[in-house]
Amino acid sequence: MQRARVPSTGRQQRMSSTYPSAPIGVRLISYLSAKLCPRLQVNRVLWFKCSVLGLTYLAYTCYHMTRKPISVVKSVLHRNCSTVTLPPEFVTPGGGGGSDPTVPPPLPTDGTWCDYAPFDQPDFNSLFGALDSAFLFSYAIAMFFAGFIAERVSLRYFLALGMAFSGLFCYLFGMAKVYDIHALWYFVAVQALAGMFQTTGWPGVVTIVGRWFGKSKRGLIFGIWNSHTSIGNVLGTLIAAHYVERDWSMSFVVPGFVMGLCGFLMFLFVVERPEIVDCQEKVADYAQQQRGSSAGSSVRRMDDSVSDVEDSGVSAEQEINERTPILGSINRAPPQHDAIGFFGALRIPGVIEFSLSLFFSKLVSYTFLFWLPFYIQHSTSMGAKLSADVSTVFDIGGIIGAIAAGMLSDASAMPATTCTGMLAIAAPLLLIYRCWGSVSLSVNILLLFVVGLMVNGPYALITTSVSAELGQHSSLNGNSKALATVTAIIDGTGSIGAAIGPLLAGMVSGWNNVFYMLVISDVLALAMLLRISSKECSRRNINRRYNVRIE
Repeated sequence: MQRARVPSTGRQQRMSSTYPSAPIGVRLISYLSAKLCPRLQVNRVLWFKCSVLGLTYLAYTCYHMTRKPISVVKSVLHRNCSTVTLPPEFVTPGGGGGSDPTVPPPLPTDGTWCDYAPFDQPDFNSLFGALDSAFLFSYAIAMFFAGFIAERVSLRYFLALGMAFSGLFCYLFGMAKVYDIHALWYFVAVQALAGMFQTTGWPGVVTIVGRWFGKSKRGLIFGIWNSHTSIGNVLGTLIAAHYVERDWSMSFVVPGFVMGLCGFLMFLFVVERPEIVDCQEKVADYAQQQRGSSAGSSVRRMDDSVSDVEDSGVSAEQEINERTPILGSINRAPPQHDAIGFFGALRIPGVIEFSLSLFFSKLVSYTFLFWLPFYIQHSTSMGAKLSADVSTVFDIGGIIGAIAAGMLSDASAMPATTCTGMLAIAAPLLLIYRCWGSVSLSVNILLLFVVGLMVNGPYALITTSVSAELGQHSSLNGNSKALATVTAIIDGTGSIGAAIGPLLAGMVSGWNNVFYMLVISDVLALAMLLRISSKECSRRNINRRYNVRIE
């Protein structure tokens, strides 16, 4: 008796399914699966969700990896030459090419002989600040346009090209040493162009992840996923530190090459929308099952700044595939919703408050990002490599902080209050680190870990979970084409603070004043969220009294 064939469900289907609009790498895997394993069945939704998480994690890890080398290389572009070992030609007889091979050449008398021009000047701190500002101001300005573009083009092309050019300009910075380039304008131009193309990263990856994942445990998922920023910082620091004392050009060349390679992987494999692989209904069903399984528990929401609305993707009629030009029109059919404009996104409740809070939070975080290895080397007796290695502890603390902030936000449904609590703890910790961080290596590492946890936790929560919630606010009436714009506005505003912080650090005299600036910024970030936090607390008290009455 022949067994009846059971049709496959949405959750379990063969990988041999064909997706004509999918990236070429996905179609190749489907083809090979059909040929080699025709009976293989997998959870298709879970498979693509994991691939999206993994690829976007890898992508933004690379974005941050290419930002970090400059903070490490600063310590060798200008240093105390009296502590530097003389090159072999100054200690080997005949090394200077003189007539007497037994006599070494005269020792260099210039106190900046070991520095790399143009950073051998007395105002080297200002020059370093100019490099940081060129990158960060370019990043901040371009970010507002990046969100607008990201809503209207294929995000796969958007990310792939952005990563390719970001890797190229990282590579070109290192080439300055290879070709003996000493013009300041060259370094400033490379940094500015790198900052412009780096803006392709955040709106792209957040929008893709937001399309694939529902509301359930979003804070935890984004908290874990957001560790890519810290992992990227750690990898960029370790790679740069490995080469910095031998050949600092490789500190830029290697991350730039890895960035370009990963951009090609994104082009081959990332699936930017569930509709492309026929998973849109399954994603919605899965989210509904997740909500149904927790129906017995109390359902908590953010105040009017963040609402729970149904996740929805871009209309299948507005399909973007391999033949869609990256800047071409995609309105071949009437869309369900128009992409939201800049001022429309600003009217979403909570966007302005969280944007301003991120402005000051990112000012603190990026000042550490660009100046921490330099500060550690000059406030302790550590060398360039050890200072760079120790600075990674700040990013490791940031990983734990992002996860902790996401879990607290999920458990309490009070993201603004979670941020204010962590910011309140961070302010005194900054002063404690300044006073006691140089006591010993172990104390430095311990304090730096805790500071990283408290500083990066709110920053990570706002840029991920909160941005995704605001981009799907109930006032949008289900319009899914606001996520990249809202994300770009929030992160763009934060990036202005990120640009100002390192610039001020280079201009302010004395490390004490730099840390006072960071504490003031931290307090202002907290103040921006007090109104929303008070509403969250009031709502929680009302819900608690209501539950007591029911019982």
